[in-house]
Amino acid sequence: MWPPPTAGNHGPPLNKLIAVAIDKDRGSQVALKWAIDNLLARGQTVILIHVKVKPSASQPPSHATSRLNQMSDASNDGSGMIELDPQLKELFLPFRVFCTRKDIQCHDVVLEDVDVVKAIVEYVNRTAIEVLILGAAAKGGLLRRFKVKDIPGNVVKGVPDFCTVYVISKNGKISATRSASRLAPFIHPLRHQFMQQGNAKSNTVEDSLNTPSRGSLSGIPKPVSDLPMSNLQSDTLNMKSPFTHRKGPNGKPYEISQPDTDISFVSSGRPSIDNMFPSFADNYDSGATPPRLSGFSDFEAQNFEPIPLGRRSLDIMPSELSFLSMEGDRASFSSTPDDVAAEMRRLKLELKQTMEMYSTACKEALTAQQKAMELQRWKTEEQRRLEEARFAEEAALALAEKEKAKSRAALEHAEAAQRLAELEAQKRINAEMKALKEAEERNKVLNKLSNSDFRYRRYSIEEIETATDYFAQANKIGEGGYGPVYKCYMDHTPVAVKVLRPDAAHGRQQFQQEVEVLSCIRHPHMVLLLGACPEYGCLVYEFMSNGSLEDRLFQRGKTPPLSWQQRFRIAAEIGAGLLFLHQSKPEPIVHRDLKPANILLDRNFVSKISDVGLARLVPPSVADSVTQYRMTSTAGTFCYIDPEYQQTGMLGIKSDVYSLGIIFLQILTAKSPMGLTHHVERAIEKGTFNEMLDSSVPDWPLDEALNLAKLSLKCSELRRKDRPDLSKVIMPELERLRTLGEENPCQSALYSSGYSTNHSQASVSQASQHE
Repeated sequence: MWPPPTAGNHGPPLNKLIAVAIDKDRGSQVALKWAIDNLLARGQTVILIHVKVKPSASQPPSHATSRLNQMSDASNDGSGMIELDPQLKELFLPFRVFCTRKDIQCHDVVLEDVDVVKAIVEYVNRTAIEVLILGAAAKGGLLRRFKVKDIPGNVVKGVPDFCTVYVISKNGKISATRSASRLAPFIHPLRHQFMQQGNAKSNTVEDSLNTPSRGSLSGIPKPVSDLPMSNLQSDTLNMKSPFTHRKGPNGKPYEISQPDTDISFVSSGRPSIDNMFPSFADNYDSGATPPRLSGFSDFEAQNFEPIPLGRRSLDIMPSELSFLSMEGDRASFSSTPDDVAAEMRRLKLELKQTMEMYSTACKEALTAQQKAMELQRWKTEEQRRLEEARFAEEAALALAEKEKAKSRAALEHAEAAQRLAELEAQKRINAEMKALKEAEERNKVLNKLSNSDFRYRRYSIEEIETATDYFAQANKIGEGGYGPVYKCYMDHTPVAVKVLRPDAAHGRQQFQQEVEVLSCIRHPHMVLLLGACPEYGCLVYEFMSNGSLEDRLFQRGKTPPLSWQQRFRIAAEIGAGLLFLHQSKPEPIVHRDLKPANILLDRNFVSKISDVGLARLVPPSVADSVTQYRMTSTAGTFCYIDPEYQQTGMLGIKSDVYSLGIIFLQILTAKSPMGLTHHVERAIEKGTFNEMLDSSVPDWPLDEALNLAKLSLKCSELRRKDRPDLSKVIMPELERLRTLGEENPCQSALYSSGYSTNHSQASVSQASQHE
């Protein structure tokens, strides 16, 4: 048996199947040399794998041809193995000779397939190869013949996880590796075969030991080089070499080169017998101990020390054994051959037992190391899981903290919103209570005024009945939401009497509001209130002979159309009357129901605003340019009412500006107010605004009409803050248009100065129908 390796080397993987993929290239030689130097021990068997590429894919599937090459039967033709063709023999010869020199047995395997990687991977799976060594890919090597770009890399990826793979570069270093993650799933019969061969060789070496010679010490075995050999071996040892005992013709000794340590020293046609069969003693005397892989126990990795063999020890070196003293000679002569043979048998038995113990200890150390590696992997995995769990916990805690922060922020926001809502509710309650108080005070004032008001003339019901011929149908000129309207003469003046209907909703409130507003103001463009009968809710107005603006725009009663000069003047008059209401003191007045039906025309087509029954007196504290006053219910006529006032109930002086814009658009187009702003805006964008103008007026000044239309669209913006100011923006433009109309008088008088109709005053009642 070989002695254990020195401390500087590593032992081979015990009982593992080690294979080297070979070809004709230099990389295969380097890979085998690296395997022998680092993985294999003397007497161990290595599998040499060569893949023969099939010429086409139509041939039968891949098969392997194996040949066991040993020193003892290298020339045995009757071994039963399949003979290789001459090319393959020539391929395997350098590798076998190199293995023979290193005392390594080799098992030749030839695989035939179209895919090199597939053949190697399948053989590794089928044979349970545990260690595979390949040469690195390079130009002009094994991979060029296989026409595969990176066969070692593909093999590393394809082999099973129980196989450790080393890829060796041409400089003898590891260029790539992949370690096995588990043991082989089964034990192939080749492993048992290789183990039996190793044991047989060990037994052969042990049996070759004979009794000690005269020069040996008593009871101490002689080194292998000094043991007796067979006759053939003894003759071989006594044989002289011509290189040392002969000279050439020139008188100089023959030159002999030192043996090469590389594989490529063997020629393909003339193998050397000395290199193929080195003597056992030379191998032993060389003192070279093959390095093995690290990873065994401390017992295996310790320094080269003598192995205890019972009462004797093998720590005597050959030089010491060759030294013979006189006392040794006398001791050897005193011992009988039987005692020496018995001692040798005992020593051999102890050596065998010790080696078995050593092998068992190595196996146990390997198993312990594997378990330690498993435990280390398990520990690493557990640490990784713990780290992941810790990170997950930290992330969860951070997320929880964020959620808590969001929850606290939401609670604070909700509390702030609740406090704000409470404040708003309290303000609303206070405003409503204040409004109720003001309404009560105003009602008291109105009641007091109705009972003793000297600002208008009080008519008795008898006077009104007499003037209207007891409300005769012949004198009735219209009817609205407030009640019927009659034309009559009072104090020799034509008047219009509006009588409260019994079932009129909010009739008394409208009566009081209109009396309060019209009796306190006087303006050329506000309708004149002549008197009232507060007991029966009758209102007496001046008579407007040309009816309402709505009648004239739509030419009801076949009346002639208004000229553009008259329309610009009427627009300016409406703006002036509305501005008067907004600037009234002490409280601004918002009409809330401004529309063409409530604009009346006298016999000279002078316009006057009427029907202020829905008007509201805004408190002075909010009577500025952004006046807003909260109303409990909206009032007005659809299409003319302010959208913002309709949605929020917030009343302001710009609520009338919206209605004014719609009226201006109707003055220009004489069309229905429904969707009028949209149609005009689209026409301006398309450049067809002239088609929107009232076709009954042939001589429109297009530029001025377009400017008025754009101003009207600004007045009818949905948001109150986007509408222009009446006094600063709208009135200057209206005054300019009126001046333009006065400078360009109408060529033909469409209306005579005496034009009047008895039924034109019906607009007074129609104005009330939209309340």
